[in-house]
Amino acid sequence: MRAPRLHLQGTVLPDGEQHDLWVVDGVIRTEPVTDAVTISRGGFILPGLVDAHCHVGLDSHGAVPDSTSEAQALADRDSGALLLRDAGSPADTRWIDDRPDLPRVIRAGRHLARPKRYIRNYADEVEPDYLVAAVERQVSAGDGWVKLVGDWIDRELGDLAPLWPQDVAAAAIARAHELGARVTAHVFGEQALEELVAAGIDGIEHGTGLTEAAIATMAKRQVALVPTMVQLENFESFAAAGEARFPLYAKHMRSLYAGRLERFGQALDAGVPIYAGTDAGGYQPHGLVGAEMAALTRFCSAEYALGAGSWRARRWLGRPDSLSEGAPADLVVFDHDPRTDIGVLRTPSAIVLRGARVG
Repeated sequence: MRAPRLHLQGTVLPDGEQHDLWVVDGVIRTEPVTDAVTISRGGFILPGLVDAHCHVGLDSHGAVPDSTSEAQALADRDSGALLLRDAGSPADTRWIDDRPDLPRVIRAGRHLARPKRYIRNYADEVEPDYLVAAVERQVSAGDGWVKLVGDWIDRELGDLAPLWPQDVAAAAIARAHELGARVTAHVFGEQALEELVAAGIDGIEHGTGLTEAAIATMAKRQVALVPTMVQLENFESFAAAGEARFPLYAKHMRSLYAGRLERFGQALDAGVPIYAGTDAGGYQPHGLVGAEMAALTRFCSAEYALGAGSWRARRWLGRPDSLSEGAPADLVVFDHDPRTDIGVLRTPSAIVLRGARVG
């Protein structure tokens, strides 16, 4: 059965102008149509929100059943996140693509890590000599992205340390590029971040170890930063859990947390592109994109944070970034202006996905 035709009137972002929009057969129309049901008047209408770092199909123990993946995807959808970049999952979630009521997902395959140097049951675990072959596997499993674990605690050093020699990382990144994929990496500390940026990586997740040199290169090459602000609030618990055995690690983690806002602000000022990602899945609940975008405003403007979790993020991920004539009808509506009250992002008043109202 055909979805009802819809009508919305309100302020459309990012242009900030008043518009009437109609939704017909899954796309936006800007000319009136008959038999349309008005679902919003006077609201603020955005292209669907983006969680640019999440993990559908994953919890703290590893892969989850499809029913749990469904619940995760629904929580994201109901928060207004209609496009998800899944930054590593051991679960096969391709079935989500056949569900018109669930968000669109861009996958990175499984995390790539070294044995015993990351969370158990998460990653495709390989030694450095086999990283290029593992990248080839994960390119086939993903949607144009590959996810490396860039650093983790080294028990012999008692602190964060890179997982991959820089030349190995560079070869793996180059191979991904040959296959048409981009590469991003989980990175907390300074050394791995600098080495991966120098090796040609396309994205940095978390990024608390940003240095002046790395920022300059990232800005020049437009390497993306997804700081996962909500997740970084767990750094104190990470430090406390490791303090007895690894006091250097605990001190380092606390230092990284203390300097995060200054470093992210420097990256923003330098022109590094920054996007909103919650790190949902694993140890974070899904559905926090509004909280993540609000947290970004601790170092950027509300308007920048909105773009980081909507139109700019969509453009970065190669998806339509506006609500113009003929665009896919994926949108979210708020009763109040999120440019002046970023907190309203937690309570969408209407959500339209693939042309159907789902919230």
